[in-house]
Amino acid sequence: MEQQPDRVCGGPPWMKEDGPPWMRPWARRRADGRVPWPSTLLIAVFVLVGTEFAARGQEGTREPVDAFAQALLVTLSACLLLRVRWPVVALVGTAALTSGYLAAGYPYGPVFVPVLVAAFSAVLAGHRRAAWWTAGAFWAGHVLLAHWWYAYLPPAGDDAAPWGRELVFAAWIAAVLAGSELLRIRCAEWARARLERAAAARRRAEEERLLIARELHDVLAHSISVINVQAGVGLALLDQDPEQARTALTTIKAASKEALGEVRQVLGSLRAPGEAPRAPAPGLDRVPELVEQAQSASLAVVVETRGAPFALPPGTDLAAFRILQEALTNVIRHSGSRSARVQISYAPGRLTLRVADEGPASASEHSGSGNGLVGMRERAAGLGGTIQAGPRSEGGFEVRADLPVRRKETP
Repeated sequence: MEQQPDRVCGGPPWMKEDGPPWMRPWARRRADGRVPWPSTLLIAVFVLVGTEFAARGQEGTREPVDAFAQALLVTLSACLLLRVRWPVVALVGTAALTSGYLAAGYPYGPVFVPVLVAAFSAVLAGHRRAAWWTAGAFWAGHVLLAHWWYAYLPPAGDDAAPWGRELVFAAWIAAVLAGSELLRIRCAEWARARLERAAAARRRAEEERLLIARELHDVLAHSISVINVQAGVGLALLDQDPEQARTALTTIKAASKEALGEVRQVLGSLRAPGEAPRAPAPGLDRVPELVEQAQSASLAVVVETRGAPFALPPGTDLAAFRILQEALTNVIRHSGSRSARVQISYAPGRLTLRVADEGPASASEHSGSGNGLVGMRERAAGLGGTIQAGPRSEGGFEVRADLPVRRKETP
């Protein structure tokens, strides 16, 4: 059974941008399935002209080049037009016609070039077994013609060919096939490297997409939760206490303005990748703003700091802020408690965040399947940390984040 070709290097889709520059035009023809007529025409002219010159040195020992010989040379060269779409057919055709040419007693010379080119193409196309078997059969056939059947074939009175010529011929075939194998391996390596680069680019794009999605979720979920609470307060007090309703609307305006600013910052990173952000990323220094926003949503927040604070890496600082922001947002949205406790603990190489409320759940029970908790877990996992979230034994709900920190500097 014919070996299935290895399409890593030889068949469409083939490499158009990888590999050595001198092979890229040939690779594009392979990928597009185009007929390689310019190179085939050049080989045909070389074989015809070269055979005429070679025949002059073999007058009297080989048959002269006549019209039939020229037709054979043109036909076997034309078989190379098939080496892109059907490389095995091209190889078998050139080998058979070349054997027929030699059996007719015509001169040696560049007649072997089409066979070598076809073998080279077949190996690169992945038909390795067919190439080696066909080349071996071609060499064996030539040995039979030159050492056993020569007495029955033209020219009359021909002698057996020297074995040294057979060894040189075998060495040429082996060298071409070995070079084809080496190039095929290199092609596979280039193709594999290209696939790995494409996969890495897709992973980076996916990570960036998830990062932006988390940022937008955290910003919008927190701000919209505050806006929702304040809108409810404003509607309830619009007729009874207009001044309090005005305060609620002011809070809505401030929260929406801040949300718009952070959304612009996130989207700005998409429009101008690689440029420095126009505003610094939020960190734990903005915890008082979180407390103020939570208080505007009727949630009393008590913040407790343990240990000596130290400067955090930007990524850790942003992740810690977003975790606290999302945890407080969950309290506003899902807890009936109007108070929460935030604990920030600094330890050597470790930052621990705890956000707890007294409950009970207002609309639905807290679970670890929401997008907010999933985002917190992804942020923590990206830093090598963990998130634990669940009901407290004394009632309510608690989120605990344990983040590793590489301490670089202290204030």
